[in-house]
Amino acid sequence: MRKEKVIIALDFPNAEEALFLVDSIGNEGSFYKVGLELFSQEGPAIVEALREREKKIFLDLKLYDIPNTVAGAVRSAVDLGVDLLTLHTVGGEAMMAAAAEAAAGAISILGVTVLTSMTANEVEKIWGRPVESLEEEILRLGRQAKKIGLSGVVASPREARMLKMSLGGDFLVVTPGVRLAGEDTHDQARVATPLAAVEAGADYLVVGRSVTQSENPSNTLRRLNEEISRQV
Repeated sequence: MRKEKVIIALDFPNAEEALFLVDSIGNEGSFYKVGLELFSQEGPAIVEALREREKKIFLDLKLYDIPNTVAGAVRSAVDLGVDLLTLHTVGGEAMMAAAAEAAAGAISILGVTVLTSMTANEVEKIWGRPVESLEEEILRLGRQAKKIGLSGVVASPREARMLKMSLGGDFLVVTPGVRLAGEDTHDQARVATPLAAVEAGADYLVVGRSVTQSENPSNTLRRLNEEISRQV
């Protein structure tokens, strides 16, 4: 198992708190997610600080704009040296194609399908039509992303197996909504345990509070890595 199968979500309001966690975890953690809250506060400096620590970076900005603007954002992300970058698949084929072209294979672009906080009823209201199967909607968006040339998608662990079987093993599936057994699901509607996500075929697991709010994040991550490694 590649050690960076677990991506730690740096869901903190500032760099001081985020980097304190990174440094406390040390060599046990090699892959980190920078989301909207942290990037909006710190900007590219937080990415540069992680690169100085030789960490891999998942820049989770969920880009959604006109194709030219998204392409420019992707080129900036390439210059920053991130490894994964997200955009919304509902932005359309032209936007996704512009992003893929701008990435030029230098970074992996992931399409966000349906947020793990959303239910079928909420999607129905947004789409303005009945949604008989949330999984079918996610697969439809995944197929569009693959056709355009994205590297993979972000989806909940519950859809990972379906996506892998339908879109192929080389198409990345990154799963947030990962919770250790018995934990509160908080604001997530579609969740699974780390082992369930791995067994379903997820390439990367995004884990936040389970590690970051534990008494000893480094030990928690070590146990998590060891547990997963026995299953892959």
